[in-house]
Amino acid sequence: MLIGSLQVELHLPACHSLKEKRFTLQGLKTRLRNRFNVSVAEVDYQDKWQRSVLGVACISNDRKHVDEMLQKVLRDIEKESEAEVIGQLIEVF
Repeated sequence: MLIGSLQVELHLPACHSLKEKRFTLQGLKTRLRNRFNVSVAEVDYQDKWQRSVLGVACISNDRKHVDEMLQKVLRDIEKESEAEVIGQLIEVF
């Protein structure tokens, strides 16, 4: 069993309050869960309204599948108009 993790640091320039940030991230997290069947959570900067770190996890018995899935998730996040990716880290255990 392989566990893949993706850590994505985001800048949310359109958010001007924590309420706007939560609304924006909730939509993004729901879409990623539904589209890719991955686990998603905000893992850092919960108290900052224009910055966030999302953690994404994928489990499989095939390393290629884990890598492809996390790359697809990253590309989908990069397409998000309300969030700018400023850092990422992919690890497979």
